[in-house]
Amino acid sequence: MATREWNPLDFDIGEEEDEEGTPSPSSISPPLQYFDRDRHVAFLEMMYNLMPHHYQSQEINRLTIAFFTISGLHLLRALDRVDKDRVADWVLSFQAHPRSRAELKIGQFYGFHGSRTSQFPPDENGVSARNAGHLASTYCALAILKTVGFNLLTIDKESILISLRNLQQPDGSFMPVDVGAETDLRFVYCAAAICFMLEDWSGMDREKAKEYILKCQSYDGGFGLMPGLESHGGGTYCAVVSLRLMGYIEDDLLSKTVTSSIINVPLLLDWCMQRQAIDGGFQGRANKPSDTCYAFWIGAVLRILGGYKFIDKIALHRFLLTCQSEFGGFSKYPRDLPDIYHAYYGYTAFSLLEEPGLNPLCAELGMTDLTAIGII
Repeated sequence: MATREWNPLDFDIGEEEDEEGTPSPSSISPPLQYFDRDRHVAFLEMMYNLMPHHYQSQEINRLTIAFFTISGLHLLRALDRVDKDRVADWVLSFQAHPRSRAELKIGQFYGFHGSRTSQFPPDENGVSARNAGHLASTYCALAILKTVGFNLLTIDKESILISLRNLQQPDGSFMPVDVGAETDLRFVYCAAAICFMLEDWSGMDREKAKEYILKCQSYDGGFGLMPGLESHGGGTYCAVVSLRLMGYIEDDLLSKTVTSSIINVPLLLDWCMQRQAIDGGFQGRANKPSDTCYAFWIGAVLRILGGYKFIDKIALHRFLLTCQSEFGGFSKYPRDLPDIYHAYYGYTAFSLLEEPGLNPLCAELGMTDLTAIGII
């Protein structure tokens, strides 16, 4: 898969054409009034075979882009367009392996590299200076393997799980790599999802992770990415889903007769419901514009809580269609150009809305439900 980077900020709204004759978003045709599955399949097939050159700077995130593409095709019931065995072999080639068992506890994480760029070749003595994986890349790698039907129990999960504990910090949070990185709820979620998919929780201290998550719930009910930060849609998803995967909260909490919970559910529900804006879309934070991806991040939280039935689905459906591109895929905002990230979360949002022709979604793992339960 060749990668080339595209950045929507390269285009200025209001200009009909740039110097090279590229149409700006203002000249894009009016949005379609229905979900055009065939166009989206064509968009993802293009990404699978040869990505636009604008994605070049995203080379380091190659596995992440592959996850959006392959999992997107599965959501669209078009996984037959993918060579599953070839994809599995390709993904497995990114796993970092220790030279000995003793190396598992020296600090590095032996998960998956995000791309060839981060796989440094060994020196003349056969020693690699850096042979560490990345938490987010490992989540994407395992999700892809699960999507194409690869048996995750056959991989070297011991190396992944033992070295995963190297990334957990004293406060319960996780770093994505062993040196020089931030710690926040994104990587707690990645660690929880990895352990869940590998069916082994020895890779993390769940109790410490739980305590860290609870410190991130804000006064308004949402969760910030770190303790004391503003409530955020992505942080809220990572917090709630991590607790769900680790077994600390039940599914459909609002239907349970027992009202006690380790999180403030009524306040959380209120915060999530307030994120649906007047245009029908969802915003990631208060006073921000609606954005395609938050139809998933917030919508998935509401699905887990049992509150998805309270949203205005017709208005959300209408908003998402304004972000659907004539080229296939979805954009961040209405009538902008599409990108693979917002395309994927547009598909997941439509799956939550039970759009005909789409596979059902596992809200906790952000992928097709058939994959999440191993039935493919």
